[in-house]
Amino acid sequence: MKKNDLITPEGTRDLLFNDCLARRTVEAKLEELFKSFGYSEVVTPGIEFYDLFSGSSRHFRQEAMYKLTDSKGRLIVIRPDSTIPIARLASTRLASAVLPLRLFYNQAVYENNALLKGRSDEIAQSGIELIGGEDKERADYESMCLALEALDRFDSDNFRFEIGDIGYFKELVAKLDVDESVREEIRLLISAKNYPALNDILDEVGDTPVTASLKALPRLFGGMEVFDKADGLFTDEKINAILSHLKEVYLKLSELGYGGKISVDLGIVSHADYYTGIVFKGYLSGVGQSVLKGGRYDGLLGEFGRPCPAVGFGVNCDEVANYLRKNDLSPSISAPDCIIYAESGHSAEAVALAKSLVKSGSVAEIGLHSTLEATVEYAKKLGIRTIYKLGDDTEKIEL
Repeated sequence: MKKNDLITPEGTRDLLFNDCLARRTVEAKLEELFKSFGYSEVVTPGIEFYDLFSGSSRHFRQEAMYKLTDSKGRLIVIRPDSTIPIARLASTRLASAVLPLRLFYNQAVYENNALLKGRSDEIAQSGIELIGGEDKERADYESMCLALEALDRFDSDNFRFEIGDIGYFKELVAKLDVDESVREEIRLLISAKNYPALNDILDEVGDTPVTASLKALPRLFGGMEVFDKADGLFTDEKINAILSHLKEVYLKLSELGYGGKISVDLGIVSHADYYTGIVFKGYLSGVGQSVLKGGRYDGLLGEFGRPCPAVGFGVNCDEVANYLRKNDLSPSISAPDCIIYAESGHSAEAVALAKSLVKSGSVAEIGLHSTLEATVEYAKKLGIRTIYKLGDDTEKIEL
C-alpha cells in the first residue's frame, strides 16, 4: 500500500450520504430559482488554457491555480473561476444569440489554498450570469434580488447581504503614484481587513487625503452612516457619483422588503479584477466566510471580442450545505421501506418484486444475505421495518 492510498489531497474531502443530500438540496433549490426567472444552464470544461486566466482584467495568481500540460505541451489549468469561461462561451458559441443572455451554471471551481489550512480547494458552485441588455440598472437589481431570494430560501431569518461598489476603491487607488504590484498588495490587505499592514504600506506612500481614505476603507461598513463617513474623506466628482448611486441601491433594496438584511461595505474589493461596478456578498449566520458573491463586470466580454455589459454571482454550495446540516435544515437519508429476501432459485423473482414495489412508490432493497436470520439482523440495524420473503410462497414480515 502506498503512502497516500488512504487519504485525499489537502483541501479536498469525501462526501458521504447526508452531506451529498444536503449539497444536492442546495443545488436543486438554486436550479429551481434560476429557471423560474428564465435562466438556462450551461457547462464549461473542467480544464482550460492557462492564458484564459492571465488577461488584463482576468488575472489569477499563478500559484493559486492547479496546472498541468496537454498532449501538445501547452499549459492547462483546472477551472478556478466560472464567470471567465462563460464570458468566453458567450462571445464564441453564443455570439449570434439574442441578448440579453440569462445563463446559470452548477460546477466545481478549484483554487490552491496551500497556505490557508482548513480552506477547501474544490468548491461546488452554482450561479448566474446576466449578459447584455440595455438597462444595466434593471439587470443589477435582478441579479441582487435573485441573490437575496437564494439566501432567503436557505434560511429566511439568518442571512445578511452586503453591497459596495468596486469603483470607489479603484478611483482612490488609481490616484496613488505607485506601481501595480503595490496597488495589488493594498487591495489584498483591505480585503483581509489587515489594518496594521495596510497602514504601514500606506504610510510609505505618504500622508494624503487619498491614503487616509484607503486606511479607513475597511471600516466603512454599516448602514446609512457609511455614506456620511465617506463624505468626510476624499471625494471628487466620480466618487460622489458612485456613492450617490450606491445609496440609491441601498434604499431601494430596503424598500423591496429586505430592510434589516442589507448593509453597505465599501471595503468589498473582490479578488477578481474584472468587476467594474456594484459588488455584493451574502452571508449566513455563523459561517465565517461569504457563501455568495458577485457583481457587475462590463469590460470582461470585450476581451473576447464582444463588448457587452454583464452582472452575476456565484454561491458556494458546500458552505451552504454545511450550514443546513449543522442547523437541521436539510433532509436526512431515510431507511428503505422494505427489503426482499429470496430463497435459493428465486433471485429473478426478487428483482421483479423490487421493480413492482418501486413503481408503486416504495423504496425497496434486494437482500444479499444468504439466510433470513441474517437479513432480519441487517434490516434491524438499518431501521427497515418490512421484509418480503420469497420462496415457494411470498410472505410479508413486519419487524
